[in-house]
Amino acid sequence: MANFPSLVNHLLIAMPSLADPRFERTVTLICQHGPEGAMGVVLNRQSNLTVQHVLEQLDLPVDQTDAIHDPVFLGGPVQTERGLVLHDARYQYASTLPINEHLALTVSRDIMEAISSNQGPSRRMIALGYAGWQSGQLEQEIEQNTWLYVELQETIVFDIPVEQRWRQAALLLGIDIALISSQIGHA
Repeated sequence: MANFPSLVNHLLIAMPSLADPRFERTVTLICQHGPEGAMGVVLNRQSNLTVQHVLEQLDLPVDQTDAIHDPVFLGGPVQTERGLVLHDARYQYASTLPINEHLALTVSRDIMEAISSNQGPSRRMIALGYAGWQSGQLEQEIEQNTWLYVELQETIVFDIPVEQRWRQAALLLGIDIALISSQIGHA
């Protein structure tokens, strides 16, 4: 990783050839990246759960929030029982990790308490689990053309419909990813 830039605040875009069902056609926000490895949240895999389910599981009230019908995302295959919230960085909680000056990630219960009482951030994405890479693993996968990466534009997280995020993230690079063949070495 000595010559590899930090990818915090970047989107990983799965190449069409990536056949792993956990990451096929995903776009992942990198939240941490250093010599010890990387951690990110998949932005385009919705679960069949809503915020109401999560609040009920946490024994928090659901009758005061406008978020009960918001979808919960599958943030990645690691610690799928752990909830994470991507949100407006103006809100800070017990375990908030800033990603950039506008976006943060929180994994503590206090943000869910705030959401349950309609006091939390209105720009938010709730996910279960995260994507993780060991030291050097992500860099190796990028060198093997498993992923493209581009600097984050927050519209991908909060404004673009889920089913369009993968393609829209690639368009930030000027690439129509739907036109890239998943067949390697065949013309």
